[in-house]
Amino acid sequence: MTRFAKLIAVAAGLLSATSAIAAPATADKLWRLDCGTVHVNVLNAFSDTQSYPGQARDLAASCYLIKHGATYMLWDTGLPLAMKGAPDDRTKPMSPTLRLSITEQLATIGVKPEQVTMVGISHYHFDHTGQAADFAKAKLFIGQGDYDALKQGGSGADARPLAPWFGGGSPIEGVSGDKDLFGDGSVTMIDLPGHTPGHHGLLINLAKTGPVLLSGDVAHFHENLDSNGVPGFNTSRAESLASMDRFRKLAASLKAIPVIQHDSRDIAKLPAFPAAAD
Repeated sequence: MTRFAKLIAVAAGLLSATSAIAAPATADKLWRLDCGTVHVNVLNAFSDTQSYPGQARDLAASCYLIKHGATYMLWDTGLPLAMKGAPDDRTKPMSPTLRLSITEQLATIGVKPEQVTMVGISHYHFDHTGQAADFAKAKLFIGQGDYDALKQGGSGADARPLAPWFGGGSPIEGVSGDKDLFGDGSVTMIDLPGHTPGHHGLLINLAKTGPVLLSGDVAHFHENLDSNGVPGFNTSRAESLASMDRFRKLAASLKAIPVIQHDSRDIAKLPAFPAAAD
């Protein structure tokens, strides 16, 4: 073989390897679950520039079940069961209520809580951790910044909903940066800090649907994301703006379906439960 032919063969091998790396595996199914509603009676709580005077809005609390082979993973765990059937209280800035538990919805599709062996949490706020303890045997994945804040008891960081992992001995991993959860590119936690120190989104690759990019709380509704609106309770304004920029650009470059988890307009992009995206 001539030197030139050898170079061609090496280049072809590199191209083949690159193509293999660039083609991630896919998860089997993605279900969206109803994990409550938060009636926001003072929408300015979500704007440090007071952009929504006198406005109110319902924010969905959504969770997601992912099937990857024989493994079930839950992304976010919604409002606490104590809020089931809670009435709307217009005297409060925010009034959360829950209609169905996660375990009730899983029973509809024949999945038992103990079959869920992985739980990913976008961040430590109560509307994303509320029912985590129902899956106490699962391994918990949470951003390292949030893990540290929960260990230290920082302002707004309440570890009690995650007690099985914080003191209870259940397996937990703090995630720094992006994390390929199955090692095959099918499901990746995406580093999007700012709302909380270790806030993450989730990228799921599906065979038919294509990539789906779940926001966590990088933004709470379209108007926030479109205007770079930052809630006053975010832990870093600069990181929030950078993460919104990354979320938008990542969705565009991957041609992913972006889903703002609190915006019902985006949640409706996925099939209504019990149907699943595949």
